[in-house]
Amino acid sequence: MSSIRTKSYAISNSIAIKQLGLIKHPEGGYFVETDRQSDQVPSPFADGALRSLATSIYYFLTPDEPNGVFHMNKSATMHVLHQGRAEYVLITPGNPPRVEKKVMGADIQNGEVLQLLVPSGIWKMSRLLPSDLAIARASLEAGEHVGCLITEVVFPGFAWEDHYFLTQSGLTALFGDSDEAQKWAPYVRKDKK
Repeated sequence: MSSIRTKSYAISNSIAIKQLGLIKHPEGGYFVETDRQSDQVPSPFADGALRSLATSIYYFLTPDEPNGVFHMNKSATMHVLHQGRAEYVLITPGNPPRVEKKVMGADIQNGEVLQLLVPSGIWKMSRLLPSDLAIARASLEAGEHVGCLITEVVFPGFAWEDHYFLTQSGLTALFGDSDEAQKWAPYVRKDKK
């Protein structure tokens, strides 16, 4: 394990999950809500509906839960790194859609970021990097120190009615039957029948 990875991964996965009270997230990974502001504001992203001023969660990807699925929030979301690293894939709808990748991690000298702002209306998905998953397969101990723990702050606050999962039909609407659509197909929800 590189020295940058060792220095940036202070808490083992099993301890973090237990001590932080994390549970499996419907998007993939683990989470727990840590704050929901009681003050409410009209959301400019939800036709003025009242939403909590902000909400925050811990979100955690581990080798046993290595990725999320594409989803979109109406509100903006700030991601703040605690330890580890993960790649975020962001799809901005348009003609053509714009795909951007960012790695959240401690190696800022090589382009990793400690914070990532995802504006309203952007599809996002996070996943552990293949090189990190290869390290995790080396041993149980190594696997305990591979993952990505962040805080997500949603403003105005998170509400399920402001959240969408990207489905296969939605992916096809974005990219048609292209190689790009096939590349991201494993990271979308199945269409409901």
